[in-house]
Amino acid sequence: GVVSTQSSGIEGQPRTRRKWKKILIVVEGIYSMEGTICKLPEIVALKKKYKAYLYLDEAHTIGAVGPTGRGVCDHYGVDPADVDILMATFSKSFGAVGGYIAADKDVISHLRSQSHANIYATSMSPPVCRQTMAATEAIMEREGVRRINQLADNTRYFRAELKKRGYVIYGDNASPVVPMLLFSIAKICAFAKAAMEKGLASVIVGFPGTPILGARVRFCMSASHTRQHLDRVLEILEELEPSIGMKLSTKRAS
Repeated sequence: GVVSTQSSGIEGQPRTRRKWKKILIVVEGIYSMEGTICKLPEIVALKKKYKAYLYLDEAHTIGAVGPTGRGVCDHYGVDPADVDILMATFSKSFGAVGGYIAADKDVISHLRSQSHANIYATSMSPPVCRQTMAATEAIMEREGVRRINQLADNTRYFRAELKKRGYVIYGDNASPVVPMLLFSIAKICAFAKAAMEKGLASVIVGFPGTPILGARVRFCMSASHTRQHLDRVLEILEELEPSIGMKLSTKRAS
């Protein structure tokens, strides 16, 4: 949506209207409960206008979004130099543990010397480092690009099929995180149990992780999913629909 600079207080302090000395904008590449990709070009423009700092969490976008899998900057064609701090985890696309922070030398030097999480932590183990390096190398190779394209194709197909059938889903068409709304808290437990009986393990989320009437099941697409896998999930949803009632969209195809 459009950011209201007046209501957000970015124009100045609420009472005195004095200009802020420093402004830090913190955003996620993909908001994992909504499947929404942040509007990075607009956010970068806002950052430059107010001479702010920008912190971007790419946990769900690095290795998954963009023509070469380099995340939301790659997706929009934004220069990573326009983002002051880039952060992501190694536990998703890289299949490891830990994470990274990328910034200029001064920021990294400050974190190394002042961050208790860094000072008192142990180093990453050699197997974890090797796994992360191998995953990075794989993403950058031709096979990696093929997988990125396959993930994008799976995402577009699955989202389009859910919408066509009348399910309510959130997020952008390019987002591999696909939340499907069930609304009622009672439905998420019924769905998870019934789906598991049919061989489908699901991630369900309810209050307080969502609004009280915003309960949902979250599907995360993978390049390893085949069209047959996705079609089977759609079949299971159709089989469960009569007993649970999940087709709540008024825009379903006739």
